Amino acid sequence: MIGRLRGEIAAKQAPHLLLDVQGVGYELEAPMSTFFNLPEIGQQATLYTHLAVREDAHVLYAFSTEGERSLFRSLLKVNGVGAKMALGILSGMSAEDFSLSVQHEDVASLVRLPGIGKKTAQRLIVEMRDRLGKLETGSSAGLVTLGQTPSRPETPLADAVAALTALGYKPQDANQMVKAVETEGQSSEALIRAALQAAAKKA
Repeated sequence: MIGRLRGEIAAKQAPHLLLDVQGVGYELEAPMSTFFNLPEIGQQATLYTHLAVREDAHVLYAFSTEGERSLFRSLLKVNGVGAKMALGILSGMSAEDFSLSVQHEDVASLVRLPGIGKKTAQRLIVEMRDRLGKLETGSSAGLVTLGQTPSRPETPLADAVAALTALGYKPQDANQMVKAVETEGQSSEALIRAALQAAAKKA
């Protein structure tokens, strides 16, 4: 089991990144909670990982804290929640906000996350309530997905739309989210952050 990776950030394009570990390049796909905390290209990062073995691929997921990894692992145990949805949850709200939403049975906050309807939100509340108190805490990490080569959109807007789509938002919704917060000169990371923040504020 691979539990942690440390290496140099070789490339970043949300939600993907490339980590160089002693000459071996790992293609990573990080939740935004991790991506926004990554150092600049050329700097070192330590990523806590979760290895998923599928029929068609071995996939390493990694996170900026052990707490996020623990939450991810707990989410995967919920009926109907896969890795993509779990990453969308971690990208759309902090682990602390998710915990509060579950404890307060705040269905409205959960259904604003990509791919989550009312029934899934209610299931998350029921199944996650008792697990949240057992989650671990920790520090830096990222999500690693082996075997995928991220394409590079031509503009920050297209980059941001692609990132939100990869997190589970419908393409048309992602496009509307980004255009609603777009201003001249913004980076793709700034657009993604602004779009997610705006989505979180909607009733």
